[in-house]
Amino acid sequence: MVAKPCFEGNCLAPTSEGELSELIAERARSGTQLRVIGGGTRVEPAGMASGHEAVSTRLISGIVDYEPGALTLVARAGTPLHQIETLLQSEGQILAFEPMDHRHLLETTGTPTVGGVVGANVCGPRRLLAGACRDHLLGVRFVDGSGRIVKNGGRVMKNVTGLDLSKLICGSFGTLGIATEVSFKTAPAPEREETLVFSEVTASEASSIFSTALATPFEVSGAVYFKSTARLRIQGFSQQIAYRRERLKELFRNYSIDVFDGEQSKQCWIDTRDVRHFAATGHPVWQILVRPTDAPDVVSALERLGGAASLDWGGGLIWYSGEASATDVRRVCGRSQARAVRGTTLGPKSFFPLENEFVSRISRSLRATFDPAGILNPDLLDR
Repeated sequence: MVAKPCFEGNCLAPTSEGELSELIAERARSGTQLRVIGGGTRVEPAGMASGHEAVSTRLISGIVDYEPGALTLVARAGTPLHQIETLLQSEGQILAFEPMDHRHLLETTGTPTVGGVVGANVCGPRRLLAGACRDHLLGVRFVDGSGRIVKNGGRVMKNVTGLDLSKLICGSFGTLGIATEVSFKTAPAPEREETLVFSEVTASEASSIFSTALATPFEVSGAVYFKSTARLRIQGFSQQIAYRRERLKELFRNYSIDVFDGEQSKQCWIDTRDVRHFAATGHPVWQILVRPTDAPDVVSALERLGGAASLDWGGGLIWYSGEASATDVRRVCGRSQARAVRGTTLGPKSFFPLENEFVSRISRSLRATFDPAGILNPDLLDR
């Protein structure tokens, strides 16, 4: 077996699932640790200097099956995300969870792949309406840390039965196995969208706006806050949008509201999805999952450390950019889940250790089952 070189440095790119299986099995026998990457969009120079051999799925690529009428798509892990989105667009469909493009934030030049999206459970602002990547995943094929090829789920919704390992692999960041093929539910693309813009509001006011708007039947598909501005997005058929807009404006009649539509609205949410407001700061960037009701207090505490914070997912996601130490960020976040996305101050690890011993025990057990030799992305989590 010969795996082709990729990117710069010590990196291998198998061309098939079989090649990947053989490579992983051999590395497991020798105990050689691997850094798992997709198209290189979330690979920072510091991360590549970890000393571990890297393996990429970028050459395990191609659309396997697409049935627009059944709203299902099957693709190999290395398939570029833009190729999938272009194909779906030709049929008036989308990936409902609106995956983020990390290249602006991380200043990388790789190509986002669908396997990378699944591996990191990548979602955008639409998550609060449509759910996460894992909620649209029908099935997955992957190679575990022993080189075993595992197939789980199906290619259509009626075939998804049994223990759903796809949900386990999705968001595991390559620590349990390397995805080689994924199956998705797709969704009809919205005909139109508009954005309601609330200026000069506090984080607390934005949180109240979000909770009120999301409790309505008006299907808000985006709720974000940054620099004293809150935004709500509504999407759907043209005749529905006008009604929803007017009802929401009436609901929030005590606020001054501007409306973005067309390309202005779309670009606003592309910028939000990709966190471009923190792209040029040069500071570390953290992704913090919180209870929406806790978001205003956490934001205030983070801002007191220096830097800036924004809200997404109606307050369920905080993006923080600042020079605060990992210790201080952890203290402020409390039990919230925080991850260093750029310029990590945690050393080689991107995640805080799990404080709940029961959950930590389950995590260690899963890793011991799927990666007994401990070779897959060993620097990401404590074992």
